[in-house]
Amino acid sequence: MAKDKKKIAVIGAGSWGTALALVLADNGHQVNLWMRSKEQQAEINERKTNQKYLPGISLPDNITGFHSLSEALEDVETSVIAVPTKAIRETMESIVKIIKAPMVFVHVSKGVEPDSLKRISEMIEEEVPQDLLNAVVALSGPSHAEEVSLRHPTTVAVSSKDMVAAENIQDLFMNQHFRVYTNPDLLGVEIGGALKNIIALAAGISDGLGYGDNAKAALITRGLAEISRLGTKMGANPLTFSGLAGIGDLIVTCTSVHSRNWKAGNMLGKGQNLDEVLESMGMVVEGVRTTKAAHQLAEKYETNMPITEALYNVLFKDVDPKEAVDQLMQRIKKNEMEELVDILSEQMEQK
Repeated sequence: MAKDKKKIAVIGAGSWGTALALVLADNGHQVNLWMRSKEQQAEINERKTNQKYLPGISLPDNITGFHSLSEALEDVETSVIAVPTKAIRETMESIVKIIKAPMVFVHVSKGVEPDSLKRISEMIEEEVPQDLLNAVVALSGPSHAEEVSLRHPTTVAVSSKDMVAAENIQDLFMNQHFRVYTNPDLLGVEIGGALKNIIALAAGISDGLGYGDNAKAALITRGLAEISRLGTKMGANPLTFSGLAGIGDLIVTCTSVHSRNWKAGNMLGKGQNLDEVLESMGMVVEGVRTTKAAHQLAEKYETNMPITEALYNVLFKDVDPKEAVDQLMQRIKKNEMEELVDILSEQMEQK
């Protein structure tokens, strides 16, 4: 293997993990792609496909499927963690039992843990002893797996407390199809990536109700205000929410048919209940769990988040989606400029 080529583990062979494995393989790296299913492993190694998650995509020979986590992690210095937020702690516990040397962990999921209100990087730091942790890097931005796997132009951001590590990850992933920026605001990158799923669920509900582009544009705009308001109170750089991990990811997740959060919201808007939606999706809808966490964060930081509140009522209090939208429209009248000034004032106080 050439000096600048690495052996990298990707933990999680869903659509996003597999798409990122393709990016790394395109760059000449050897990718150990780990999954729980032996049948999926056999398909990847024998047929070089992952039909359930990326139908029609051929995988190159430098992607190898693994069912054994210890084998997947052998001689690896960098692991990409591509499992749902709810599986982060369990996955890291398993990894810690295996590895003997410090490792860089790149997490590519987007969520916040309810109750603890921990971001994914904080969860990883809690689960991995310091002597086994080189760095935690977050990769986020507008990036549907389906398009990445087709080598369509995609741009993302990476962030870490250790910006040298972030720059190293930038080098591992970046190519002519997959452009990577660095951003030093880890908190903002993670919060932007997590909370946009809430607004995408709401956008899907709006579309499911047949409310059209005007309503969705308003949801995206006001949703960005909510994300910025909370993120800034938590200590994030307000500029992050104008970037790839903020408005970029928000737009693509609220408007694309590839978005599982939009799809879930769309089904809710058309009258299906939450259990039916989650069962039919077949994949994790991060925004549902994140809505609960964001509702708790709004209370903790005393932040006004009306869209999040409305969605929380739909998901967890059985409020009718149309009734929730009507309540949003009937809120007390406000001056938009005054509200924007309030947000800017909060942002200045954080500096």
